[in-house]
Amino acid sequence: MLLWTLLKIAIFLGLVVAGAWGAGLLMEAEGGIQVSVGGTEFTLGALESVIAVVLLMAASWLLFKIVGLVVAFIRFALGDTTAINRFFDRRRERKGYDALAEGMMALASGESRLAMTKAAKADRLLQKPELTTLLTAQAAEQAGDAAKATEAYKRLLSDEKTRFVGVRGLMKQQLETGDTNKALKLAEKAFALKPKHNETQDILLELQANAHDWSGARKTLGAKLKHGALPRDVHKRRDAVLALGEARDILDEDKPIEARETAIEANRMSPDLIPAAVMAADGYIADKKPKNATRVLKKAWSVQPHPDLAAAFARINPNESPKDRIQRFTILTGQHVDHPETRMLKAELRIAAEDFPGARDALGDLAETAPSARSLAIMAAIEKGSGADDAVVKGWLARALTSPRGPQWVCDNCHKAHADWDPVCDSCNAFDTLTWRETDEPVASLPSGAEMLPLIVGQIAGPEEVGEPEEADVIEEDDGPVLEDGSDPDTEPPQDDTMESANSDEPPVEASVSEKT
Repeated sequence: MLLWTLLKIAIFLGLVVAGAWGAGLLMEAEGGIQVSVGGTEFTLGALESVIAVVLLMAASWLLFKIVGLVVAFIRFALGDTTAINRFFDRRRERKGYDALAEGMMALASGESRLAMTKAAKADRLLQKPELTTLLTAQAAEQAGDAAKATEAYKRLLSDEKTRFVGVRGLMKQQLETGDTNKALKLAEKAFALKPKHNETQDILLELQANAHDWSGARKTLGAKLKHGALPRDVHKRRDAVLALGEARDILDEDKPIEARETAIEANRMSPDLIPAAVMAADGYIADKKPKNATRVLKKAWSVQPHPDLAAAFARINPNESPKDRIQRFTILTGQHVDHPETRMLKAELRIAAEDFPGARDALGDLAETAPSARSLAIMAAIEKGSGADDAVVKGWLARALTSPRGPQWVCDNCHKAHADWDPVCDSCNAFDTLTWRETDEPVASLPSGAEMLPLIVGQIAGPEEVGEPEEADVIEEDDGPVLEDGSDPDTEPPQDDTMESANSDEPPVEASVSEKT
């Protein structure tokens, strides 16, 4: 375009130079120009000759314009495109784009009905459905007119350029209505049209995982890695999660051998995935390969101690004595020695061996510095095994009622705690979001005032506080213990409010708390 403009300028300058040079020659020439018209001769001087040439050129230009106008009128009458058509077309296009812009502004400001009106006007003026139909669909969605939005998205399917947009819009509609089966089919079509589209990849992967289509989900995950939408280490971890989900489904179908192989593959891809390590270890145990099971569990424990790993490690040799088990478990307890899980595991092993002082040393101050239901229950077992009063044992159990449960499988997306690990959160359907950690939920309190339970069932006492009663409370005599006032507890029970409560129809407080515990 720029070259053509420069060429026209050069031609114009050339014509000007040529005209000036010709006019100069005529001015210098002697005589004139003789013109004969109808037998009459006219002699023109130099100046008259120049004027005549100019008038002749002007007349020729005007004649050409008149002829062109006549031709254009004839073409217009025959229906051909002319400058008149182009003028009206440009005017209509300008109005159409103005309506489209106004519709987009109305959509952005939340005026959905106005946006649909402007979209209809733009569609009538522009005749470009790839622009106006999309605006209509989005405005209809904003206005809550799902039927009109669906109709608009379906119109987009007819054009190859807009087919993906139409499929994606219909897929989003099905997701909002909760029809995951149709949404899955539409997501597969959208993925086939644009396999590099990151959002479509994520939606398809989540839908496939929810539908337990593990092989399809692994292909989608591979596509994310191929197109650079996922780091290689994250792909390896999530592929292991999918493989583990597949193994669990295979196991439910009573195919243990295939499940073991798949679980071992999942553990190989992600050794730190605790459920995969447990399932792989159980597979090795079933195959009579205890060394392989030990290696898998030891490696997983080195990443993160977990009670499921300890339980699987115990299944390697279920018939060993408690002392032998303590010795064998040093493979695990020798790592992360200060970790709460390691300390509680060591305490539990010594309780099983009836080494209660060793269990107390292993647990340390964990019940005080990081109390949880499990650590407090372990402390109650230690006190019970050490011969402490029932009131002391019940005191620890009472504290366990309202203490945190400790680490659980918590969804990072919706923060719901789960009893068992699963590839997909059963609350928000998010994929690979369960992590072993403390829950963010506050500790639940009992409506009856659980903070008073230790006072009701007995105070928690240390070893130095559990001993013989003070002389001021009970006086030993030959005939047996008597109270300070000299009365015999066996024959003269005091008539106080406590005893009246005991003789009533209501159960004693201590008994009811014991049942709760």
